[in-house]
Amino acid sequence: MNVIGILGILLIAKRRRLIPTIQPLMDDLIFKAGFRVNQILYLDILKTAEEIDENQ
Repeated sequence: MNVIGILGILLIAKRRRLIPTIQPLMDDLIFKAGFRVNQILYLDILKTAEEIDENQ
């Protein structure tokens, strides 16, 4: 059995074109729901989702 978290689910949803972008949803999780995400993980997710430049 593979276990993935909510951020993994968001990446899958974007790859399947179920959602256009991940960043607004991650921001809602952080600022509205109190979800805690390390800054490095936050940037890694956005890079993986190709929502920011790899050099950032």
